[in-house]
Amino acid sequence: MTAQDAEELDVEEALAVANDRAARGPVQPAARETPTAGHADAHRAKDDPHHRADTWPEARAVAERAALSAGRPAPVSVTVEDALGLVLAAPLTALTDLPSFDTSAMDGWAVAGPGPWEVREDGVLAGHADSGRLTDGEAVRIATGARIPSDTTAVLRREHGRTDDSGRLHPTRDLAHGQDIRPRGQECRTGDQLLPLGTQITPAALGLAAAAGYDTLAVLPRPRVELLVLGDELLTEGLPREGLIRDALGPMLPSWLRALGAEVTAVRRLGDDADALYRTVKKSSADLIVTTGGTASGPVDHVHPTLRRVGAELLVDGVKVRPGHPMLLARLKQNQHLVGLPGNPLAAVSGLFTLAEPLLRTLAGRAAPEPYTMPLREAVHGHPHDTRLVPVALRGDDAVPLHYNGPAMLRGIATADALAVVTPGGARSGQELELLELPWATAGLQVCFT
Repeated sequence: MTAQDAEELDVEEALAVANDRAARGPVQPAARETPTAGHADAHRAKDDPHHRADTWPEARAVAERAALSAGRPAPVSVTVEDALGLVLAAPLTALTDLPSFDTSAMDGWAVAGPGPWEVREDGVLAGHADSGRLTDGEAVRIATGARIPSDTTAVLRREHGRTDDSGRLHPTRDLAHGQDIRPRGQECRTGDQLLPLGTQITPAALGLAAAAGYDTLAVLPRPRVELLVLGDELLTEGLPREGLIRDALGPMLPSWLRALGAEVTAVRRLGDDADALYRTVKKSSADLIVTTGGTASGPVDHVHPTLRRVGAELLVDGVKVRPGHPMLLARLKQNQHLVGLPGNPLAAVSGLFTLAEPLLRTLAGRAAPEPYTMPLREAVHGHPHDTRLVPVALRGDDAVPLHYNGPAMLRGIATADALAVVTPGGARSGQELELLELPWATAGLQVCFT
């Protein structure tokens, strides 16, 4: 850990303490009776926002349960080409035998009986109709994928045959009965289950569905997300100036949400207008509303008051994670939720992985990724009480912690492959840590499943 990293943690902790004191209000005179330890603990639990906060694993579990409580959305029908990344709402069963007729596995000759063979003048190409039957001692040129003539006993590969001066075909090595013929139904029979309900559709699954005869697929729809960017201090172009800063979350979050399986229906910049926030939340029909900033208790932090105005149920109010402690999750309606992300960029990324990812994944019907770990190449300083999410690069068999990992920084995460989950107290060099893979780390920048 660098001195800069330690300073960032110290600053964040100092701010948290200051916020806690502000939330408690001025110190009150001593009461007539000295409260018992139990009363003191109860008072602290009521007034201390950090004490009320969920642990990082608890918050993720709450987000999953919230999505489950919303109920599974009705399936939709989409074309095979539009189904990438979606989840099957019904098992994929074969509509035909595969292959649907005996086909040649190689370029060469279809032959009947033992050789040598007389070669017919015509040939058999893929996509052409039945060329008729062969008689013993007869051969015909055939292309890979072409339909096998009736009574064919084998396909002789082009490189395994020769013709003599009279045009008769001879094998140059032994030929087994049925060699290089793909028989009808070799891969599946009509009605066989090819993929179970709940399978996430990959490029290979698209090819299988098309081969099995599908034009459309029944899938679970992508969760619809509306992104609300808050803050009067945000610029959408040009250099920062006069106390104004460039908005990093507006450009970053839509693509990230799509990579997590969402359909982003709108991106709205509302500034610090409480009424505009209330009106937008009230009329939204999205499955999930994501806000940026405004989740603390400052003079222009309007998310909590807005949730009270709309009668929302607060499910998570702060998470014991750094960066990103002041994130929240609320239920607006039975099938509508709001995730409030902190305004600092890396803190917002932490909120995405903590609350938005499990909620969106569950709404979309995706299976939870299998957890995996890697050893750290260097020790990582931990927070005394909270989980830390630290950007790491994967180098060989190690996870290398990256610098520039403060709450307002993106320089580290921009070159990261994953986030390491550092439990309270930190991690030593060589210790195995759980990793949260970034959506594009293995899929490539152009594959966001949208």
